[in-house]
Amino acid sequence: MQGSTKIQIQDVVAPIDRRLYGSFIEQLGRAVYTGIYQPDHPTADSDGFRTDVIDAVKTLNVPLIRYPGGNFLSQYRWEDGIGPKSQRPVRLDLAWRELETNQFGLHEFMRWADKVNAVPNMAVNLGTRGIQAAADLVEYCNFPKGTYLSDLRRQNGAEHPFAIKTWCLGDEMDGPWEIGAKSAGEYAHLANETAKAMRRVDDTLELVACGSSSMDNPTFGNWEETVLDACYDNVDYLSLHRYYGYYNDDDPTELDNFLGKNHDLDDFIKGVVAMCDAVKARKRSTKTINLSFDEWNVWYHSNDADTQVTPWQVGPHLLEDIYNFEDALLIGSLLMTLLRNADRVNIACLAQLVNVIAPIMTDENGGVWRQSIFYPFMQVANYGQGVVLTDHSTSSTYNSREFTDVAYLDTVTTYDAATQTVTVFAENKHQTETLDFELNFGELMIDRLLDATQFYGYDVKADNRDGHMQLQPLPARTDTHHAHTKLQPLSWNVLRFKLRD
Repeated sequence: MQGSTKIQIQDVVAPIDRRLYGSFIEQLGRAVYTGIYQPDHPTADSDGFRTDVIDAVKTLNVPLIRYPGGNFLSQYRWEDGIGPKSQRPVRLDLAWRELETNQFGLHEFMRWADKVNAVPNMAVNLGTRGIQAAADLVEYCNFPKGTYLSDLRRQNGAEHPFAIKTWCLGDEMDGPWEIGAKSAGEYAHLANETAKAMRRVDDTLELVACGSSSMDNPTFGNWEETVLDACYDNVDYLSLHRYYGYYNDDDPTELDNFLGKNHDLDDFIKGVVAMCDAVKARKRSTKTINLSFDEWNVWYHSNDADTQVTPWQVGPHLLEDIYNFEDALLIGSLLMTLLRNADRVNIACLAQLVNVIAPIMTDENGGVWRQSIFYPFMQVANYGQGVVLTDHSTSSTYNSREFTDVAYLDTVTTYDAATQTVTVFAENKHQTETLDFELNFGELMIDRLLDATQFYGYDVKADNRDGHMQLQPLPARTDTHHAHTKLQPLSWNVLRFKLRD
């Protein structure tokens, strides 16, 4: 089977906003307790943060982290997580039916985010709270000094403002599962008034309005139109959420369908972009609303186990999906889809980061291990820099249960002018055939191949539970003079080239 791509560094889709490689920490399951925060662990630092987790997150190179939720957000009192730990209340978390000790709160998160070299994407509760609580939180975080709340922050150990720029106006407020769920009209009014108040405190904020939590929701479309009609002038982004599952292990065609789900993601993005632009046109606005895809992942493995978890525990084993090789292939394809839409998707958050539907897992009495999905995310986050180039790839296609014309060759190319580096991410979705992959650089001159890796050869159901390093990319051979390589069946590939100055 043949496939090729043409690389033209002047043919640019968009500059890459590093926040496209964001992630998400929710006060849920073991994401925080025995995840990022475990004071009695041998690797814990003076703040109680597991340094083995810090090292893994830094390797993943996540620039932005959304916090504190998620469904948890919609009944959270941010004031519970500040001040002396001995005085913080233990609360019922109604979203996930856990106990929340509040031993990890706002200041702890800000210190931890700084240690992993990430900036916060803070969220305000618009489920059970609203305008005043949100404005108070902005004042506490961002106002320098001289008011009750800003001085309380200083009293609690943060002399300088946190200067948090990006804020989410609630979470999945269209979802009937959400505490304090709203109709489109109710949310639109509340979000707009909250945005106005938050901007009165700090007019430099970037605000994200809740879009539909899924395009399968019956209000999808109407929700976006209603929210943007009300909030257009006071928000900067509209959010999207999407999770993918594998539904029939007994059907031999299901893998082809699963690996085609990047088409669903692309359709979702383009559909919401069209809605944003329709409201822009109707309002005759010069402002463009871009997208924050602040929850996305594969999520289905833990569904049965989660029904057996005893409620009202601290840090229970919830949503602990164990990811396999086919999940890694889909994650790579979804990442490439986000890059191809980087002109409109500026922020994205892999949900989540540690233990909860996560690339990083911890053993409570042991170390850290990397799931299969860790590797494609790490490679794209570290090497996908500069600008995204227009895709000029060709290959054979296939049809599946849900999708038509799925290309066996899925690829995207980035170019970093600062380092004169071209990075090609490529996936062969064919289950049995090797793909002869030709890269056409045109008049560009290659100085050398920096490195090439292939992630392939594993049973699609294999995972990293036993041994923890079974699944990982390995060095690959390629022809550095003719930019030609073979992509193995069901493989994720990364090739990095240095151009001549």
